[in-house]
Amino acid sequence: MFIDIAKITLKAGDGGAGAVSFHREKYVSAGGPDGGDGGRGGNIIFVEDTNLSTLADFRYKRKYKAGNGENGSKKRCSGKSGCDLVIRVPRGTLIKDAENGRILADISGEAPVIVAKGGKGGWGNAHFATPTRQVPRFSKPGIPGESIEAVLELKLLADVGLLGFPNVGKSTLISVVSEAKPDIANYHFTTLSPVLGVVRVGEEQSFVMADIPGLIEGASDGAGLGHKFLRHVDRCRLLVHVVDVSGIEGRDAIEDFNTINAELQKYSEELAERPQIVAANKCDIASLEDVGRFRGYIEKLGLPFFEISAATGSGTRELIFEVAKHLLRLPPIKEYEREEIPLSEMESKAKNEFTVTKQDGVYIVDADWLGFVLGSVNMDDYESLQYFQRVLRNSGIIAKLEEMGVNEGDTVSILDFEFEYLK
Repeated sequence: MFIDIAKITLKAGDGGAGAVSFHREKYVSAGGPDGGDGGRGGNIIFVEDTNLSTLADFRYKRKYKAGNGENGSKKRCSGKSGCDLVIRVPRGTLIKDAENGRILADISGEAPVIVAKGGKGGWGNAHFATPTRQVPRFSKPGIPGESIEAVLELKLLADVGLLGFPNVGKSTLISVVSEAKPDIANYHFTTLSPVLGVVRVGEEQSFVMADIPGLIEGASDGAGLGHKFLRHVDRCRLLVHVVDVSGIEGRDAIEDFNTINAELQKYSEELAERPQIVAANKCDIASLEDVGRFRGYIEKLGLPFFEISAATGSGTRELIFEVAKHLLRLPPIKEYEREEIPLSEMESKAKNEFTVTKQDGVYIVDADWLGFVLGSVNMDDYESLQYFQRVLRNSGIIAKLEEMGVNEGDTVSILDFEFEYLK
């Protein structure tokens, strides 16, 4: 089954926690803190696999998690880093953030791409020793790895896309000019998935052609099968518009041509402006009058026109040579750049935003970023508690509590931890 879109959950590994430890050795007094750092969490890495052609592997398995980093230990020993998770996808797969549609990666090359980064390991207490704080009894927890709801979208990498109504001869054409062997039958929607074929023009020149399932009127709005596969034309540098000029389907060639282009326009204005070559197919059974009428219409539009018969091979060689000449003048296949997080969004995350509400006499502080701070605090250590209080004051939380009328002895709840407020 051809699957070209899938939604999955990615969770990079969490960093390991730093250790709280003190050097103890016979005949060595005041050995000092020697807690090691936690290990880095594993990354989630995507690589292309040329043996894959669909996203069917992601139809049932939807959750992917990299390994967590190990905790630090004594003698300044760092924890082991978590194992990276490598996910293989077909070439041409776009990875998007499901929440906002932001492009995270385009897997169109051989280089592996890190999509979700593992969290850094926390510092052990050896990092916090100072001349005035010689016995730090706290460490830092590891930072959680990135968690992403991702959409995988396969956009085939092809130089040329064949467009046209069902049963106009696209599958026959690609089977004649390449080694591709699509299913061919005399009924609509024989082609249920895109077919790629390598067309060789000479010893050192070739290009990839894609047979896209036939479009019908309303395809851009979801009618028929073609709307599912319009995304596969996005990367094509050149479009070959195959039109049946024989009239055996009871349709008019000019109307067919305009209908398909209208669907392209509705789907993407950029795609509708892509260079086109028109191939009038089934000329061997068409009347000269019909072919001449259609030729005149296309040439008035300034588009290259070729009379072909895919069934007999007539005119296909000339068409392929013209396609090859056009490709030499066109830019390479489109690759999508990673879309970075907008500066405004990054700034809002960096502001340590929080909210304070009062319910049943309890002041509730909601601030996700405080989870990292709380994880590093040793509630039995005076210096560690002082550090926590400085964070609350510097972030403005203390000022907000005082503004809301908090009094000494009132209960303050921070991420399900309850404290008694003391001035």
